[in-house]
Amino acid sequence: MVDRPLLYLDVDGPLNPYRAKPEQRPRGYETHRLLPQSWIARHRDIPVRRVKPLRVWLNPSHGRTLTELAEDFELWWATTWEHDANTHIAPVLGLPELPVVEWKSPGCQGPEGTFWKTAELVEHAAGRPFAWVDDDITTPDRRYINARHAAPALLRFVHPAAGLVEDDFAALTSWARTLGP
Repeated sequence: MVDRPLLYLDVDGPLNPYRAKPEQRPRGYETHRLLPQSWIARHRDIPVRRVKPLRVWLNPSHGRTLTELAEDFELWWATTWEHDANTHIAPVLGLPELPVVEWKSPGCQGPEGTFWKTAELVEHAAGRPFAWVDDDITTPDRRYINARHAAPALLRFVHPAAGLVEDDFAALTSWARTLGP
């Protein structure tokens, strides 16, 4: 179905609750040591063999749930992991390769106090309805999208110590189904 809303997925925070304390890792998450190319590139002054892998917590059940959400959404990676998400995150979760939002200016200050991803996601959505799960969504992001994106949008803040929870998935499903066929 071509007219499904977009679902923009961040990795760190929603899928990897990186802010959880190691002794309080959320239930269902497994530890993975990953060495994505973007991480290696950030440490180009260190020999590759000495670059410490990232500790990433992922919940394998999220793959099944996201696959089910793909009935209602067109899933996209919207993360600084960019294509590394397909190489390292998708296989662990059992997801197929997803399209990737390629950032023009990662880390730069967004307009009007917004997170740096916000304006680029509005541009990328090009008038289509979208949902976005991220741990950096704030009130200025909501205002910006409400003022500049005529189609429906759901911005779902996910606490970076908890990751995606059942309520998040239920809210996404409910919202997508309110849009109708």
